[in-house]
Amino acid sequence: MKRSSSLIAALPLAALLLLAGCASTADSDGYYTVKRGDTLYSIGRDFDQSPTNLSAWNRLRNPNDLDVGQRILVRPPVGVVARTGAGQSSRAAAPAAARKAAPAAKPAAKPSTKSRDDDDAPAPADAKLDWMWPTQGKSAPSGDSYKKGIDIIGSEGQSVVAAAGGKVTYAGHGIRGYGNMVIIKHTPTLLSVYAHNKTITVKEGETVARGQQIATMGNSDTSKVKLYFEIRRNGKPVNVMALLPAR
Repeated sequence: MKRSSSLIAALPLAALLLLAGCASTADSDGYYTVKRGDTLYSIGRDFDQSPTNLSAWNRLRNPNDLDVGQRILVRPPVGVVARTGAGQSSRAAAPAAARKAAPAAKPAAKPSTKSRDDDDAPAPADAKLDWMWPTQGKSAPSGDSYKKGIDIIGSEGQSVVAAAGGKVTYAGHGIRGYGNMVIIKHTPTLLSVYAHNKTITVKEGETVARGQQIATMGNSDTSKVKLYFEIRRNGKPVNVMALLPAR
């Protein structure tokens, strides 16, 4: 369904990207409904749980066999403390004497969240994609302070292509400051943004291949001819230069 321009114009880019990414949510009972393309690993990543925990809590005989519409418990059952990769345990069920005799466990190191936001090191899902440059030209960090991607300077009408295969989740000009823009969803967590185009050659809902033309370079809503390019993971911008091949 095509979104109305008045509705899209009222949304900031961050909100639009969140809608395009379709973030996973659980119901009030702590259950998540499996969607097409979900795996136990992707569900665990979205809810910060290990696949081992999810498999144990839901008594899954084959963790690789999930059905669309199946309800998966993504929160620890009552009395259970989740352990990373170790299944489950219940401190309430352990005898007090046993707990006292057991040596105190060292607190687990808290993983850094930097690499999930704007780190040079690509996450596994990023690295699996065969990224390519979306167009030719000299690149530099965007001159707009509120943008976290790169500007690629080129010529008007120059071809702009999909940096990786995926589905077009937005194609329009309803976001102020971005002009004619295309957003492509590559995985449940990865999106790429192509802004300031002269023309857009794809439609929302269309599946595109890596290297397929999606637009032509222009200067819509900016003062010079360029492409603004950005990659987002879980709605947050990542370091584009760490993912694109050297040239």
